[in-house]
Amino acid sequence: MIEELLPESVVAVEAHADDHPAGAHGATPYPELYPEEAALIARAVHKRRREFTVVRGCARRAMEKLGVPPQAVLPGERGAPQWPAGLIGSMTHCDGYAAAALARAADLASLGIDAEPHAPLPDDVLPSVALPGETRRLRDLAGEHPRVHWDRLLFSAKESVYKAWFPLTGKWLDFAEADIEVFTDPGHTTSGGLRAVLLVPGPVVDGRRVDRFDGRWTVSRGLVATSVTVPRGRD
Repeated sequence: MIEELLPESVVAVEAHADDHPAGAHGATPYPELYPEEAALIARAVHKRRREFTVVRGCARRAMEKLGVPPQAVLPGERGAPQWPAGLIGSMTHCDGYAAAALARAADLASLGIDAEPHAPLPDDVLPSVALPGETRRLRDLAGEHPRVHWDRLLFSAKESVYKAWFPLTGKWLDFAEADIEVFTDPGHTTSGGLRAVLLVPGPVVDGRRVDRFDGRWTVSRGLVATSVTVPRGRD
């Protein structure tokens, strides 16, 4: 699901609980954690330990596909994953699903992925997430395609934007600091593109200021997934 949202230069690995029935009961089809990873979640509840383990299994499989020896993925500043030298990437997990996407830093400047349950946001969340213009556009989309939970899609897109933003800047990005517009693919109601206009000075990538991020979204298997990729600043 995530792979279809990303360019060919990105390697994505995902895990669905219904693909691995044992995983739904605590076991995972992936290797054990490295000691330094296990130490971070030694006191965590079972659900958190399982998600932490499965998503890192996805990341290590992606490393192998890129020819990089599997290694620990530890959280850095603000919890952002620290990747092996020469790689960039992003991870996401929610109930019953986990995914990791990695690419060589020579091919992409940054990327962000996010997956969420395809369900409405709690009533009090959208006002803190959406700008007035975004709210109007969501209302229009809901009128045209009522089966998509556009509020949850917007939330996921904001998460993907932040995950792509932070490695380039090392700074927080508030929900109100990116104005996101969502598009549907021609003839489709469950996939499309997204554009995030940054309302604060964007990162400088290869000597060029980036003022917007572009990405993709899809709804499938009870989930909404989004991605954002930031290309290198080549001509």
